Amino acid sequence: MFQRCVPNTARIFLRSRILHQAAKQQRSLTTQLDKSDVKGADARSPRFPGAAAPFTSNPQISHAENVAPIPIYRVMDREGAIEDTSQDPNLCQATIQKMFRDMVLLNTMDKILYESQRQGRISFYMTNFGEEASHIGSAAALTPDDLVYGQYREAGVLVWRGFTISEFVDQCYGNVDDEGKGRQMPVHYGSKKLNFVTISSPLATQIPQAAGAAYALKLKEGNDRCVIVYFGEGAASEGDCHAALNFAATLDAPVIFFCRNNGFAISTPSSEQYRGDGIAGRAAGYGMAAIRVDGTDVLAVYNATKVAREYVMRTNKPVILEAMSYRIGHHSTSDDSSAYRAPEELEVWNTVEHPINKLKNFMRSKGWWNEEDENAFVKSIRKQVLSQISLSEKKPKPDWREMFHDVYYDLPTHLQEQLKQMEEHVEKYKDHYPLKDYKQ
Repeated sequence: MFQRCVPNTARIFLRSRILHQAAKQQRSLTTQLDKSDVKGADARSPRFPGAAAPFTSNPQISHAENVAPIPIYRVMDREGAIEDTSQDPNLCQATIQKMFRDMVLLNTMDKILYESQRQGRISFYMTNFGEEASHIGSAAALTPDDLVYGQYREAGVLVWRGFTISEFVDQCYGNVDDEGKGRQMPVHYGSKKLNFVTISSPLATQIPQAAGAAYALKLKEGNDRCVIVYFGEGAASEGDCHAALNFAATLDAPVIFFCRNNGFAISTPSSEQYRGDGIAGRAAGYGMAAIRVDGTDVLAVYNATKVAREYVMRTNKPVILEAMSYRIGHHSTSDDSSAYRAPEELEVWNTVEHPINKLKNFMRSKGWWNEEDENAFVKSIRKQVLSQISLSEKKPKPDWREMFHDVYYDLPTHLQEQLKQMEEHVEKYKDHYPLKDYKQ
């Protein structure tokens, strides 16, 4: 049944792939058996193809607490001082200042758009407070051509790549200039020109998509791009995450699984989400590499992402990069984190452990920062965001007919019929619809 539906060329390709994989598996098994049959080898050596491990005569249970946790790599301490000068990435002043400005821009824009939602101007918003360094540090370590799959709290990656304030605000207001044509919730950004795949609401769906995209890139001759996919430690509890990690590991796909472990999945603390050594600790079970980094240290995130990218491009294998941080803001405008967190706890992460403060202290030690410049920059950003909000909320919504387009290359007959029915309905009851708010 299946073969009759598949063109001859596709059948030939599938058959060749199946035969290739079967031969590869047989060679692998034969190699394992040969190794166990070498002269002088223990006759009791394991021959199982599923795992390479020695036999034991004691029924021992392996306990997770006996495995050493993966260390957290950092460059700066909480005062912004570099502990080991050999780890200084030696970035130029212009790059460090761009990192700082982009983090401040994101922080300032978040505050205004959050209030915009509270005023009823937009329907939803999510802030990035406390996680600015994981965005900016990782984005700076990638190339502009690397493909990004975000979850919903990676706006800083777009800031680094050049997504403008007008593009952010237009998307949140879903107006006619929104690249997504008003079809998405606020903060569900996407940009083809910046190689940032549009964010989806369902949790963790982007993770297997990224594994597939990385495998496709690997198959291209002369590929020089990797894929990075961002997700929270809560999303790592989804089945999609398991499937993605397993596929990427077995297919050797060049993808960086960037987990933002910020301590909370909505109102659920990480202590109630999983047991074991975080998310990076799962890598060994998949046969993958891993690195863990201080997500509040922008220089450490930069270095770690550089190392991760070099690894996946050199080996064509995946890696888990876990950035340890703390979500200072509410999960979203649908959440009230004061119900499950103490204000004293927040205060620590909003001051001495805040990523912007750490970078500021580092810049101060270099003579690259002064208070007047920062205040002027914040004032300028506030003015730009407020001005853009005033413009964006006056723009019309996209033509309502857009809901029928862009799913298929050519509009199929059944959608043409539905569109015609909708046009007739709207024309008949136009006095009951706010058509003046939509592009005609």
